[in-house]
Amino acid sequence: SRGTDVFLLSRPTERSREDVDIILARLKNVKAFEKFGPNLLQQICLCGFYECLEKGITLYRQGDIGTSWYAVLSGSLDVKVSETANHQDAVTICTLGVGTAFGESILDNTPRHATIVTREISELLRIEQREFRSMWEKYRQCMAGLLTPPYGVMESGPSSDRMPDKEILSNNPLGSMSKHLNKVPSEKILRAGRILRNAIVTRSPNMIRDRKYHLKTYKQCCVGTELVDWQMQQTLYVHSRVQAVGMWQVLLEEGVLNHVDQELNFQDKYLFYRFLDDEHGDAPLPNEEEKKESDEELQDTLLLLSQMATLVPPPPGQRTVDDLEIIYEELSIMLAVAFVTPVFSISLAVFNQGEEGTSWYIILKGSVNVVIYGKGVVCTLHEGDDFGKLALVNDAPRAASIVLREDNCHFLRVDKEDFNRILRDVEANTVRLKEHDQDVLVLEKTPTRTSGHAASSHYKYTVMSGTPEKILEHFLETMRLDSHLTEPAETELDDFVLMHCVFLPNSQLCPVLMAQASQGSDQEKMDYALNNKRRVIRLVMQWASIHGDQLQEEEGSLAFLEELYVSVSDDARVIPALKEQLPELEKIVKRKYHKVLLRQFSVGDEKLQKRQPIKSNDEILFKVYCFDHTYTTIRVPVAASVTEVISAVVDKLGSTEDLLLVNLSSAGEKAVLKPTDISIFSTLGINGRLFICRRDQLESLTALPEQEGPSAGSMATFELMSSKDLAYQMTLYDWELFNSVHEHELIYHTFGRQHFKKTTANLDLFLRRFNEIQLWVITEVCLCSQLSKRVQLLKKFIKIAAHCKEYKNLNSFFAIIMGMSNPAVSRLSQTWERMIANTIKTVRFCRSQPFNTSPANKNQQDVRGYVRQLNVMDNQRTLSQLSHRLEPRRT
Repeated sequence: SRGTDVFLLSRPTERSREDVDIILARLKNVKAFEKFGPNLLQQICLCGFYECLEKGITLYRQGDIGTSWYAVLSGSLDVKVSETANHQDAVTICTLGVGTAFGESILDNTPRHATIVTREISELLRIEQREFRSMWEKYRQCMAGLLTPPYGVMESGPSSDRMPDKEILSNNPLGSMSKHLNKVPSEKILRAGRILRNAIVTRSPNMIRDRKYHLKTYKQCCVGTELVDWQMQQTLYVHSRVQAVGMWQVLLEEGVLNHVDQELNFQDKYLFYRFLDDEHGDAPLPNEEEKKESDEELQDTLLLLSQMATLVPPPPGQRTVDDLEIIYEELSIMLAVAFVTPVFSISLAVFNQGEEGTSWYIILKGSVNVVIYGKGVVCTLHEGDDFGKLALVNDAPRAASIVLREDNCHFLRVDKEDFNRILRDVEANTVRLKEHDQDVLVLEKTPTRTSGHAASSHYKYTVMSGTPEKILEHFLETMRLDSHLTEPAETELDDFVLMHCVFLPNSQLCPVLMAQASQGSDQEKMDYALNNKRRVIRLVMQWASIHGDQLQEEEGSLAFLEELYVSVSDDARVIPALKEQLPELEKIVKRKYHKVLLRQFSVGDEKLQKRQPIKSNDEILFKVYCFDHTYTTIRVPVAASVTEVISAVVDKLGSTEDLLLVNLSSAGEKAVLKPTDISIFSTLGINGRLFICRRDQLESLTALPEQEGPSAGSMATFELMSSKDLAYQMTLYDWELFNSVHEHELIYHTFGRQHFKKTTANLDLFLRRFNEIQLWVITEVCLCSQLSKRVQLLKKFIKIAAHCKEYKNLNSFFAIIMGMSNPAVSRLSQTWERMIANTIKTVRFCRSQPFNTSPANKNQQDVRGYVRQLNVMDNQRTLSQLSHRLEPRRT
């Protein structure tokens, strides 16, 4: 069989998949591993080492600190125990045969209990401490049997001069202590113990039997986990494992139940216990009458124990690792746990709004009201509910006051330090805040990233949903007045200010902010009111800096800023700390906002002026064409709706007819605009026009001759211009267009600008520029009739694209590339055949050149004017016809 173990000789990191499969096949035949699942076995194959030891080799000595765990593959080993420090007087107490496992002391770094010596040539599987601990944590349940070797242990006959169990226990100081502390059981508890023992023997006779534990055999033992599981299956009085453990603890303290090692605390683990009746030998099995009595009295017995069981383990400072393990497991299952510090409240309020959060509470008895300044009672909490968690996870002041509804309320309390240390890891990832039985705020635990590290073990709670008002309150409560706006906590505030228009428009935001700033004028609320006002002022400053000139578009927002300034000025006379924020607030109120501009999109001269961002309340002069190609010029706000545009046209024409507003493209495609559509002027195609007509005239509408675009190319004009100058001016114009786009326009574009009544004109013009450049390339190529000139033209566009890439202007770069990829251009095979090599060389040139933003010369007015007033055809049908006219299809 050793042939298959040769693969274990290789280092774990060097094993192939075939090696693992061969080892796996061998381990499946080892009795110690027969109950292991495939995942655990594979893990053992990946980290196990093979050792073959000669006879008489000492593996380790009693008292050593272990480093590995072992399983016997073949051979046998003697287990020797010494009562003194001299290992020479060690006696062999048993022999470990094939299939046994030993060395579990590495789990808690306790000294080895015995000396292990090979009895013959033996093959062992060895797993080092780190890997074994990792497997134990992951596969604890199925590996539990390995800690009490049940397989292959052979009594060693005459040589096993082992000490009797009672003598060992008498020499155990812990056992002496336990005997000293044990009480004489009362008749009631003694009867309860017998009822439980008889019920177990009757219903689950396999539970009480002889067990081997730490190389010793104990008569008539039960396992702690089995006792708890059995008890929870028998009654409705037990609602949790912690409660079941508490009930067995009563029997342990009364002496009716004993731990085999005389432990004082009952543990829900793979540890052994004996009933008092089984201490001095085999107790007789219950007769039929006793069985009947046990069945009848079982429920009453369990009810008695549940009433006597303690709900609170030792105080936090006195808890053992085992106590914490039970607590941790229980918290994973339920919220109402019984391990925290008990609080019996006799005061009116548990805590007040605005105070520092120091504890989390669970209601054991009674009820409380949740009170918020300005709102009154928003919620009532009863037994089993919890409160106080939000301030701990946010590290923020209390968001509400908790007031008792009745006398003698009982709570379980977890202090902040313990909450952060224990509960955050076992608490659910979601924290919900309720008011009037509705979720008003939902936070989710997410990992945070720190600078210089890919990931960290730190967490924060992020807003996932909630009512707009509660989300705003949350950001105000968690705002740190001493932090910078670039810190992670404040970037979330920045996100709120930027995105609030989606769920909390200014018309709703301003009243809520004013109410927050006005809360609390009583002396007892002074500190809370001061900090709240300062937070509101800081949020308003951030709000004004992001929204800027857009605030002037709503009279309500300007009125709110003025009202807030007056309120803070009045409060500053009583609260001097507010005076330092008055100057900044005054600047915002007295800021000179952007004036209304009159714009003319149809006049090219405007493009030559330095661009200013278009605002929703700017006005525009625009031509609207009639069915007979006559037109009228109207003056309306940029964000005007279709209904307002039609009304303005009707006023000019003096018509009373029911009219439609139509977007007519150069190809004759018609799109009837909806009455609610707004800011329609910037959404027209490159050569699109607005028409107004009756419904019966819709089908007969025809495009204007000017919509067809130029009839001749402009190569003669721009072929004399430097490619670099052209690219520079194109980049400059693209930047002006991009720089005019406000972040909010992306929001309006995504969620529908008609819902906000705001324009996205700057974004529309920036996006339209891409199409304009693309069509410019196609137009110029298709209007160039000479083959040699077209080749030179393509070279020119390639150079312009290369320079755009140098300037990092990918907008124009890709527009030119897509223009040359258009079917009307790409099909011109004769034009592209002397170009392939040049194209490759140009791409290589583009990639090798450094970025340089300086213009080639100072006098660029002609170039600047040209690139900003490109004349193009956007009718794909016309462009295709011109293309086929230049180069007919080959037959």
